[in-house]
Amino acid sequence: MNVVDEESQKSGNELSILLEDGPVIVVNKPAGLMTDTPPRGGDAVVTRVKQYLSVKYEKSGNVYLGIPHRLDKPVSGAIVFSRNSKCAARLSEQFAERSIKKIYWAVLKTRPEQETGMLTDWMKKHPTEARTHAGNPDDPAAKEAKLNYEMLPGDYGGYAICQIELITGRMHQIRWQLASRGFPVVGDELYGGELLEDRAGILLHARELTFKHPIRYDEVTVTAPLPAWWPESVRVAEST
Repeated sequence: MNVVDEESQKSGNELSILLEDGPVIVVNKPAGLMTDTPPRGGDAVVTRVKQYLSVKYEKSGNVYLGIPHRLDKPVSGAIVFSRNSKCAARLSEQFAERSIKKIYWAVLKTRPEQETGMLTDWMKKHPTEARTHAGNPDDPAAKEAKLNYEMLPGDYGGYAICQIELITGRMHQIRWQLASRGFPVVGDELYGGELLEDRAGILLHARELTFKHPIRYDEVTVTAPLPAWWPESVRVAEST
């Protein structure tokens, strides 16, 4: 089953629901919003989804929402949740087994010479900063990071689009692996990316998720439209 949301990503406290099928909810996460509620409270995707469920199903009190995976705060795109713990565990198992296909689009200013390839590195979290850096396979704190990439054909107003299939899921993995080779994501100041003139944000988007439905076990593919604030020259790639 293939599900594509035709609407642009909404702003404010509204949600862009890509799929609601039994216990499964897939949302188009806005950039700049945390997945889970911060320790001291505040806005988050989880908070918005719970509010949506509370109103739709007229639930009072706490609303359960399983979180099988997360997206970094600056990253937009498809993220899946579950309305019950059993299905949340089944989805989490798929992520742990790496059987879920995760496709991202990253916008680059510089195009790699090799149009396709696999990137493999050892990386680790910085001890005092919210960033990652190169690690050593002999270091127990380092983790292996793998992704496959393919450059989309064409020029998008001076930008290039890199389609990534994420194999592992490390902190800032795509951002660091590309930047470490001289191809930082546009807008990603932390890793040396060129800043956008009219908006603070990085051009990294979780474009597609393919997973097995936790009840029916049929394959589900959900595609998330690009954010409306991305450059128009890049967004035309959705129709090509």
